[in-house]
Amino acid sequence: MARMRQSTVPWWRWRAQVRSALHMFGDPTFQHECWLAGRPEYGTITDAVYRLVGDSWLDRWSANAYVGCMFADADEAAVVDAAVVEILAVLHEIGEDAPAPAYLTHARWSQVQAASRAAHVALALTDEDDPDVRPDSLDVLRIRTGGR
Repeated sequence: MARMRQSTVPWWRWRAQVRSALHMFGDPTFQHECWLAGRPEYGTITDAVYRLVGDSWLDRWSANAYVGCMFADADEAAVVDAAVVEILAVLHEIGEDAPAPAYLTHARWSQVQAASRAAHVALALTDEDDPDVRPDSLDVLRIRTGGR
């Protein structure tokens, strides 16, 4: 994500946060090497959920509301909405502060991974990024976005 074009959409900082979360949710290797291993530089699953829906309200509004601002088109919005639905379904069943294994062994986790991967790839390709590069650490993401 280090190469993400900042001119893709006006709200590129929010897009970077959403992309970061989707990238992590869609990458099983990352999940095992980082979330299960408890690597603090990538945060927890709860942190990723916050990046996905905290500032964007994608848990309350369709991504279509952000076409032209955070998402390039309705196709991107549709795959993001599909991922958010899958992620939140598991989160609501397990709770928001469970340990990583509770999420990663959930019966619907493969659907979370597939939907998140599809959304991440769609956004990465629009941004002319390689979707297979490891996600940025939270420190790198903060530096890139000027965020918290």
